[in-house]
Parts: sequence; structure tokens; C-alpha cells
Amino acid sequence: MSTTDTDTATENGPTGKAAGPADERELGAAGAQLSTAPAEEINVPSMGPIGWARWFWRQLTSMRVALLLLFLLSLGAIPGSLVPQTGIDPVKVDDFKQRHETLSPIYEKLGLFHVYSSVWFSAIYILLFVSLIGCIVPRTWQFVGQLRGRPPGAPRRLTRLPAYTTWRTEAEPERVLEAAQRVMKRRRFRTHTVGGAVASEKGYLREAGNLLFHIALIVMLVAFAVGQLYKAEGGKLVVEGDGFSNSLVQYDDFKSGSLFDKNNLAPFGFKLDRFTATYQRSGPQKRTPRTFRADVTYWEGADGKEHKTSIKVNEPLEVAGSKVYLLGHGYAPVVTVRDGQGKIAYRGAVASLPFDGVNLTENVVIKVPDYRDKSGKKDQIGFQGQFVPTLDLSTGTMFSQFPALDNPALILTAYRGSLGIDGGLPQNVYQLDTSRMKQFKKSDGTPFADALKVGDTMKLPNGAGTLKFEGIKTWATFQISHRPGNDYALVGAVAALIGLAASLFIQRRRVWVRAETGADGVTVVEMAGLGRSESAKLPEELADLAVALQSEAPPAPDSDPEPEAGPEPETGTAEAEAETDTAQPADPAEGARA
Repeated sequence: MSTTDTDTATENGPTGKAAGPADERELGAAGAQLSTAPAEEINVPSMGPIGWARWFWRQLTSMRVALLLLFLLSLGAIPGSLVPQTGIDPVKVDDFKQRHETLSPIYEKLGLFHVYSSVWFSAIYILLFVSLIGCIVPRTWQFVGQLRGRPPGAPRRLTRLPAYTTWRTEAEPERVLEAAQRVMKRRRFRTHTVGGAVASEKGYLREAGNLLFHIALIVMLVAFAVGQLYKAEGGKLVVEGDGFSNSLVQYDDFKSGSLFDKNNLAPFGFKLDRFTATYQRSGPQKRTPRTFRADVTYWEGADGKEHKTSIKVNEPLEVAGSKVYLLGHGYAPVVTVRDGQGKIAYRGAVASLPFDGVNLTENVVIKVPDYRDKSGKKDQIGFQGQFVPTLDLSTGTMFSQFPALDNPALILTAYRGSLGIDGGLPQNVYQLDTSRMKQFKKSDGTPFADALKVGDTMKLPNGAGTLKFEGIKTWATFQISHRPGNDYALVGAVAALIGLAASLFIQRRRVWVRAETGADGVTVVEMAGLGRSESAKLPEELADLAVALQSEAPPAPDSDPEPEAGPEPETGTAEAEAETDTAQPADPAEGARA
């Protein structure tokens, strides 16, 4: 008969309680360094500057603070997703400020319109970077030392370990230990014999995965920093039939990192051939875009070959190390303005900005600086109003009822005077300054305005000229972005997932096999396992190893050995008394599987 005892308590003691000083002395080096986490020390620092500096550094480089900073960084990124950002869409930022006059000043002070370049976000980012480096470097060196070393020798009392089994065999101790080494190596354990026992260890990839995860976070932070320092991004509104060339003067707005050289813009360009948008016409998702596609012709280099492709919302164009994203679209009425003498003063498509994001009602501004009245005198005129893709007069409003061009109309009024463009100051092309202009009046003195369909002509009072509504084109807004750190960020993200999976699903554990000749001349075999944390798989794995070893060191069939001495019970402790009461199953193989 054999004696078998499998305990599934925690790694620190068989009773499931935290290990005390006696348990730590018993385990010794066997229970040490199952993790590269530094030991927590509670020290009261001296009041001097050096003492406080050491205390601050220890707190900053602790894993607890690193996780806290990572959590704060995640929280800080939330406003960047919910609040419009000036670096992505300044038009939406201006619209948000107009609609939220109370919140906008608060958001401005908190830097919520430019989260990723704000002081507080940069502070969290830098502290997290320093914390991760200060935490990982010593743990990496410690882990390298563990890889170069060998598993520690067996504790004096294997019965104190979480998983334990024993049996008696007629095989010689040396033969048992040799067989144990072969069994462990077949299971990919690192083994060696020390002190009359085989020490083996497995699961190093857990710590490797843990370190890989945190190193990957550093790679992602570095990639993010490189992307911010060397980034170049800007926006461009392009009307159908027009194009864009990647030069600074072509951008409507442009921002770059502090280390980016604006003279090194990659040579490429594209032309907007056609924009297609369709919308859901019924049901709860009415007005929701179904098709949102920009068909473009692009080229790389000054004399590059032209290629045709389509850009969609989540499918940007990648060219010359940059990405061209499709952001939005609108309509551009095509008009022809003739002055008082009948000559063409302006002709072209007028890109208009929507102020109704659902049905695309747009503000229209037309500025005509080169104008002459009917007597030939130089003057300036301007038109202001709105473009309505679907006009429905039965609603009693002049707003669009649907974003598609079902019943388009151009509603305008006209002004004459100074446009304010001769002072040398830049102006917003989408706004008309009427402070130095006078509105045209009808013969009865009421303000002049007119609603035009495609092909209609507006005649200004007193023979001042005409405006003809020729047609409608579509425009699209694009963001051209160059971020050199994106590929490294992707590699870091993939490595972080691999490292996290390894640290979660791989258990680092140690198994010891001791074989000694008993008082009656029969060999007593003991096997015990210790894991980094409590796991039901450790006793199962130890049982499988015991069954595999029993094929070469079978249990003795005849004797009924005396119980294996357990740990000395502590006075008044029920668990310690129960520890010495070891069950003795009749079948050793059955006991090993317990």
C-alpha cells in the first residue's frame, strides 16, 4: 500500500491561509522568485530631499502607479473621442462653440478641444512612460538572471506545498530520480538534481508575457510621441472636378509636429471625379447615409502614373506614406454673376457649409469684388442666403426636409458696398461682412430676396446685374494625415495582446521529486508542486506526472507504511491538527489522481 496526499490550498500554506514566518522558512528559496515583481517595502523616508526623492521614485516606478496612470490615460482619451478636436475637424469645433456658448469657455480652459496636445494629457503620458521604464528595467534583469539560473532545491518538508503526493516503491532511489528527470523533460520542464531530489520548473513564458506586455506599452507610447512630433495633417475641401496637390498653399488648414519639416511634404495629388451619396428614405433610420463614396484619380510624384480608386469613410487612400480620409460632403451651387453692363463678373461653383447636419441646409456666400454698375463705376457686391437640397413650402419653413437633391432651391439676398477684402486682413470665405454694405431694396422699400430653381435668373433692382443658377456640384472634405509612428503602434498593440494572453493563461510552477530509502529498505517517493497562484490545474498536473513516473517506479504491492510525518501542529490550531491526519487510499494511482 502507499500513502497519497494531494492538497489544493494556496501556494503559501496547506491550510489556505497566508503563509507565516514558519512557512516562509520552510519553503526558503523554493517559493522565492516565482515572479519578477519587486518586494514591497514599507519604509518611512527621511525628511531630507534625498529621502523624499527616493520615496517618490519608488512610488512612481511601482506597478500600482503604472496601472493607475494607464487608467488615467484611458480616461483622458475619452473627451478626445466625444468632443470635436481642432486638429481633426475645426468646422465641427466652431459649430460646437456656437451651439454651446456656456460649455465652450470651460472646455477651452481644460483643453478639451485639443486633448492630445494639452498640458494635462502630456503630463500623464510622460509620467506613465517614466513609470513603465523604471518598473520594467529591473524586472527584466531579474528575469534574465532567473533564466540563466536553475530551479531551487526542494524544501525540507514537501508536505507543506499546495499539491503533494507520495508512494512506496521497490525501485532504487537513483533509478527513480533518473526516471523523474526523463518524465519532466518530456513535459518540457527545466530539471536538475540537487540534494537527493529532482527540481524542475515550467511556465517562464508567463513572466516573459508580462514583460512583453509592458514593453509593448512603451513601444506604443514611443510611437505615439513620434507621431505627434513628426506628424503633418491638414484639411481640404474639394469640389467635383477640382483637385488637390500636397503643397502647403493647397491646404485649407494645416498643422504639424514641432520636428516636422514643412519643406518635406511628399509629392502626390488627387482629383475628385465624383461624389456619391444615397440615404435611407423610410423607417427609423430615415436620412441615414447608405452610400458615401468619393471616386478619385490620384498620382504619386511630379510625373507619376494616374490611378483610380474610391475613398470611403473607413477606407482611406494610402499614398506616399500619407493617408487621405473622407470626412464629409455638401453641395456647391454653380452660378454666373453679370454686372450692370452685362459682363461676367463671377462664374463658378460656390462651396457652402451645412448648418443642418441632418438635412444639409447650407449657408451660401458669394463675393464679387470685380463688379461695375450700369454706369461703369467700380463697385463690390455680395450675395448671402442658403441652399436647400429638398424644399417643401408646405412645412412653412425654408429649411431642407431631406439631404438628397429632391427639390433643390437657392434662396439669396444681395448687398453692395465694401466687402472689406482690400484691407490686407484675411477673411473667412464662408462669411459675409455686411457692416459696410447696403442691402438691395425692392421698389416698395422691402429687402430684396429671391428663391431660384436650377436654370432661374435673379435680376437685381435698378439694372444692377443678374445671377443665374446654372447647376449643382457636390464637394467633399478630406483630411490628409502623415503619422510615421502608426506602424510601430500597431506592432506594439499586437505584442501587448500576445503578452497579455501569455501572462493570463500560462502558469509558472515548480515540481520536486524526492526518493529516499526508508527504514524498512523500501524507497519512499515524494512529489510536490508549487505555483505562483492557486490553481486547480496544479494538482491535476502533479497527478499526471505521478502516474507517468509510476510506470517506471511502480508502488510496492505488499507493505502498509507508516504515515508520512507532516508539519508540526501549532497549539490550538485545528488546521494544523488536521494536517497530520493524512488519508491513505488503497490504490496509489487513484491517490495520485486526487
